[in-house]
Amino acid sequence: MIVFWRVVGDTVAVAVRPRASRAGLQGKVPDTDGERLAIAVREPAEDGRANRAAGAALAASAGAAQSRVEVAAGAASRRKTLRISGDAAAIATRPAAL
Repeated sequence: MIVFWRVVGDTVAVAVRPRASRAGLQGKVPDTDGERLAIAVREPAEDGRANRAAGAALAASAGAAQSRVEVAAGAASRRKTLRISGDAAAIATRPAAL
């Protein structure tokens, strides 16, 4: 089974699936290629607002600055990969605990 996060060089890639309900991280959800982290946002999917809100929620849970989170894949899709740059070893302990 593929886990929803992996270390890629000096970053941590996190597979996410945004949802529309109470804002924040909602734990792991099954997906066709393993699992993803469900992140609920209240922002509309216009002009990247929902992507930025998902990035902010992930950054807060990882103890990283929001500027360190980027959409690595799936910017216009419900299945996304967000990448957190920084100390990958320290950052990876956060999503692993979910």
